[in-house]
Amino acid sequence: MILKSISLLNYKNFDSKSFTFNSKINCIVGNNGIGKTNILDAIYHLSFGKSYFNPVASQNIKHGEEFFVINGEYDKEEKTEKIVISLKRGQKKVIKRNGKAYEKFSEHIGFLPLVIISPADRDLIIEGSDTRRKFIDSVISQSNKTYLNQLINYNKVLAQRNALLKYFALNHTFNKDTLEVYNSQLTEYGTHIFEKRRDFLEEFIPIFKERYDAISSGNEEVDLVYKSHLFDDDLNTLLENALGKDRTVQYTSVGIHKDDLNFNIETHPIKKFGSQGQQKSFLIALKLAQFDFIKAQSGVNPILLLDDVFDKLDEQRVAQIIKLVDDENFGQLFISDTHAERTENAVKQVHQSYEIFKL
Repeated sequence: MILKSISLLNYKNFDSKSFTFNSKINCIVGNNGIGKTNILDAIYHLSFGKSYFNPVASQNIKHGEEFFVINGEYDKEEKTEKIVISLKRGQKKVIKRNGKAYEKFSEHIGFLPLVIISPADRDLIIEGSDTRRKFIDSVISQSNKTYLNQLINYNKVLAQRNALLKYFALNHTFNKDTLEVYNSQLTEYGTHIFEKRRDFLEEFIPIFKERYDAISSGNEEVDLVYKSHLFDDDLNTLLENALGKDRTVQYTSVGIHKDDLNFNIETHPIKKFGSQGQQKSFLIALKLAQFDFIKAQSGVNPILLLDDVFDKLDEQRVAQIIKLVDDENFGQLFISDTHAERTENAVKQVHQSYEIFKL
């Protein structure tokens, strides 16, 4: 799968800009603040229907304008695929594939597999469990539509149950039968999600460890540990046992929406005990394992975006990542950097065609 070209209209800092890409390595270079990351984000947008860096859709429209359009053309399985994403202020975003709008955005997820490595990934270490759950969900969802739909349904029911708990508290009333309807639905969806996350991590963790060993030369032992209430009991029992607490706090305090993934180095949290270099290696290994997993599931080489990695990593680590594209297991690569010469020196080390775009 190859992104052949992209055109941007009123997207972030661009009024109108088009690019035709190399099928292997594309380097986008220029000073800070000129929009390198915005181009990578537009490519991400085409795969996921949203920005990687700014979840507020309207804030991706150029200041002073009323809409944005991203247009991408791909070669996939010997067919041309055209994706257009557009948004007008005050209206719903529209995603079209070959001229036909998707009824549900979730139908598009996984069609254009993509992995991004960015300084923003550090949020996976420093932020709360929600960020790590989203990582798990995004990897599974790219190759499993059923999982994505179960997740959407679970979150809808969760919001309804939470609204009901608030209603009970505000109106000094209670109806256990209504609550049990939601408990039953949460249990059905939540159990499937828990089982899929557990099975996924059993497969994913060895891939991640292998990637970390390759980046760090096997100097430390790392691990990912899945934490879930559902290891303790079935979800229906957990919900019943937590009823008193839920009525007091007015939200659902147990379930798969509280799952977490512990990042460990030598059995200790990497957030507290890992050096900056170890944390960076950990995150890159995580993302490369994501690449490996998605490729194995989909049979397609995901597009790989490397955002500003040269400024955040030492040259040896960057060289190891760049060398990966010499391997036919990798597909199309996009790199953003502030120094054109540094980037060109790095990509010259591999035996692949490349293009450098200077902004």
